[in-house]
Amino acid sequence: MPTLTPAYGRDYKSAKEVKADYYGGKDFTFHQVGNRYDGTKCSCRDFIGKAVILRYNRNRRVTTATFNELDEARYSGEKNEQT
Repeated sequence: MPTLTPAYGRDYKSAKEVKADYYGGKDFTFHQVGNRYDGTKCSCRDFIGKAVILRYNRNRRVTTATFNELDEARYSGEKNEQT
């Protein structure tokens, strides 16, 4: 399972905050030893339907997340109107 850390110096205090930005499409740095993409920037759209490990709180804590295409609408901050 790949590990992602917040990109551009961002850090989060809680798992809820890091998941909200992950599902919101913010950039993270990909880490997986031996993988040619190690160290590149990525977002949730690169891992649709796959579980990832998210590091937060100065990389001392971890949580897991799985992004599905429907999650984007739920976490985008826009209210879904039902007809």
